Amino acid sequence: MGRTSTAKEKLISSAIELIGTRSYNAVGVQELCDHSGVKKGSFYHFFPSKRDLTLEALDAMWNMFKKQMLDPIFNSDMSAVDKFNSLITKSYEHQSLTKDCIGCVTGCGIGNLALELSTQDEIIRQKIEQIFEEWAQYFEDVIVDAINDGYLSVDTDPRCTSQAILAYMEGIALMGKTYNDPTMISRLGEGIAQICISKKKIASGEQM
Repeated sequence: MGRTSTAKEKLISSAIELIGTRSYNAVGVQELCDHSGVKKGSFYHFFPSKRDLTLEALDAMWNMFKKQMLDPIFNSDMSAVDKFNSLITKSYEHQSLTKDCIGCVTGCGIGNLALELSTQDEIIRQKIEQIFEEWAQYFEDVIVDAINDGYLSVDTDPRCTSQAILAYMEGIALMGKTYNDPTMISRLGEGIAQICISKKKIASGEQM
């Protein structure tokens, strides 16, 4: 039998759910306590502020995303194209399930907080920047392999390309949320591989 969740873990889970489906500013400490079944005094025992809870919730979201999606895909032997296609497929499936459960596409929880808080809270902005840098590194490793294997031009900038792919993915998530349509993710996501990765090796001296 697994151990019972601690009050701290319950608060983090509630923050991910409530802030993730609504917004940071729309959810107060009391609502987080009510949702998690944790007394307000216990909240401040674990977290000096809602910001501190949000920082830990961001870490939890990121670690979950890595464990469930990024690590299984990007540590596999799949081709570069298949890795990106697999990520899009899993993202679509996740957003479809979310819509079935709560009636709406929520987009990327990390990206949502970036949009809401980057101009309001420097500490949270820095945390999200750190996550985005680590996220882009997964893509950069694939880009470097694609260059070495001859599927991308040697003139390709791996860092810029990886950041462009991440920006594209965040844009797709935003479109899916705006239209409340998870199929936007699968349809528009096909463009990542088409734009960034050639399906056949580049002839010697040829540029993309």
